[in-house]
Amino acid sequence: AALRKFKAGIFKVLAHPTRIHIIEILGSGEHSVSSILDHVKVEPANLSQHLSVLRQSHLVVTRKNGNQVLYSLSDPLLAEVLNAMRKYFQNHFEDSIGILKRMGQLR
Repeated sequence: AALRKFKAGIFKVLAHPTRIHIIEILGSGEHSVSSILDHVKVEPANLSQHLSVLRQSHLVVTRKNGNQVLYSLSDPLLAEVLNAMRKYFQNHFEDSIGILKRMGQLR
């Protein structure tokens, strides 16, 4: 039960597209806030909020380099989990499109 609760908490944190995008970027290595901003087209304050959630959840870690704060994944395995989800989505994309069409969500 504790492990399921832990997993659910991680998925809850990842249940926002911007946070997933940040994790995907950090999957390639350490990035500064400005570098993340270049990739994730959101307001700096919005990015700061998302980074804070990821930090509080221990999914990302920071280190200072002069006046820059550099972010990285606390465990690179998280990038692999998201990659597995991408593959899962690709494998089931056609099925999902059919279901959505039947539900009237797509034309």
